[in-house]
Formats: sequence, structure tokens, C-alpha cells
Amino acid sequence: MFKKKTIQLKTYDPASQKPVLKCSICNGEQVAGFKNLQTGKIEEIMFVRDKKDLQDFIDTYQIREPIEKIY
Repeated sequence: MFKKKTIQLKTYDPASQKPVLKCSICNGEQVAGFKNLQTGKIEEIMFVRDKKDLQDFIDTYQIREPIEKIY
């Protein structure tokens, strides 16, 4: 009756994308994603509530570089 959902993760291309943390100055919400270096468009991946969520994002995509915060 209930099937386990499989999550398909998008790949991260360091040559054309860079990891960013989009932060709201109004309410403190944070969204992790990738910024396209060509267009500047941000692809939002996940909502970050605490340090564990951010660490999960880093581990999932094996990010080695520092994550830039964008306000």
C-alpha cells in the first residue's frame, strides 16, 4: 500500500555552480542552494532550520568550499 519514496538528488557542478545560503534579514529564514555562475540564478535545494540541516546539505553534495551567504 505504501511505497518508500526514492529521492533523486541533482548533481552539483563546481565549474558552473557555487553553493550559497540565501538568508532573509526580516525573519532569519535560510535556504541552501546553488548559484549559476553564468546567469546568477539561484536554484533552491532545501530549507535550513539548524546546523544539522546545513551539515546534511554539505554532506549530501560533498561541498568542500565555504558557503557564501546572500541577503
